[in-house]
Amino acid sequence: MNEKKQRIIRAEDVMRQNMVFIDGMATAREAAAAMKTHQVYCLLVKKRHPDDAWGMVAVQDLVRGVLVPGRSPEEVNVYEIMTKPVITVPAKMDIRYVARLLYRAGIRRAPVEESGDIVGMVSLSSLILENDLF
Repeated sequence: MNEKKQRIIRAEDVMRQNMVFIDGMATAREAAAAMKTHQVYCLLVKKRHPDDAWGMVAVQDLVRGVLVPGRSPEEVNVYEIMTKPVITVPAKMDIRYVARLLYRAGIRRAPVEESGDIVGMVSLSSLILENDLF
């Protein structure tokens, strides 16, 4: 019986590398402008110090924290609406486990981490739409 050995696809193989970072003290308007400029749906919030956790602000956070309550985007800081801490995935993690983690955690995307640094972003859509998995 001749079985083909299937290559393992890892998070680093499907991640997007154009991460955009923002400071937690930035305003919601600045975050929205950065998303628009860089054509991304979320921003990684910089750590304040090495022992701090990563944060993330997404379009949904802007809607939930600014638009729905009718707050002024100039008066809302990113740290008020961001998600922190965020779930990160190792760069070498098999995408089957990445997909399972994202699904079970109820999240759409996660930063990819290697040696303590964020090296990219993986999303459910990048797992399915941007690869020849099906």
